[in-house]
Amino acid sequence: MASVVLKLLSTKMCQMCILPRAQLLRPGLLGWVASLDYSMDQGQKPQELLQSMLQKKKQHFKESGQILLKDIKETRDKVKEKMEEIVERENVLTIPNLLCISRIVISPFLGYLILQSEYHLALGVFVFAGITDLVDGWIARNFESQASKMGSFLDPMADKVLIATLFLSLTYMDLIPVVLTGAIITRDLFLVGAAFYVRYKSLPPPRTLSRYFDVTHATAQLSPTAISKWNTGMQLLLVATTLAAPVFSCVDHPALHAMWYVGMSSAFLV
Repeated sequence: MASVVLKLLSTKMCQMCILPRAQLLRPGLLGWVASLDYSMDQGQKPQELLQSMLQKKKQHFKESGQILLKDIKETRDKVKEKMEEIVERENVLTIPNLLCISRIVISPFLGYLILQSEYHLALGVFVFAGITDLVDGWIARNFESQASKMGSFLDPMADKVLIATLFLSLTYMDLIPVVLTGAIITRDLFLVGAAFYVRYKSLPPPRTLSRYFDVTHATAQLSPTAISKWNTGMQLLLVATTLAAPVFSCVDHPALHAMWYVGMSSAFLV
């Protein structure tokens, strides 16, 4: 059988029409014909021979698929490692960040004290929170190793949580109008949402939930505007004065009413 195939391959028609298009297949074809001829000479049935060859091909494709999957996995891991090298990481375990977290943690406790009418103790806790706000900003500005992009997001976030807690609790105790609190909370929710969106847009791809909430991934540096700083200062002064009013027996003072109007107008300034 092998001699017949070889004669067919040596014909002029085969050399002119078929072989120029199948030069790469010729060695494999000759090997297959030789193995077929040898197997038939050994008395192996054509069905058994075909089944054996199909099993070998199936095993070959299976091994090739496993090798391909392994190569894809290795390539993916290498790309992931390169992306991790490109993405900037930073140290978030800094003193300013810990002070910001402390303000967030004590905010619910401060609200609880107000609801229990413990205004003296609540005022002391609020003064402590204000001191931490001043100290973390001073450290971040004067010590480069303590500054972080996460801190630029965490510091205003801590202020918003503290202010929102105070406004809600003081409003519940009828010390601040509901309309004023609604305007302040609405504005702060808008700013917090904008901050989360900025982090999402500034995070290098691939943007996944695990990488989004990984605080070591440095993203955009948030810089509050002068108007935003003025608003935050005005809100802190308003809640501080309102919180001190029961302590010094000056609730419903005309000065507080004036501050309410100023706070309401500033709530519409971003």
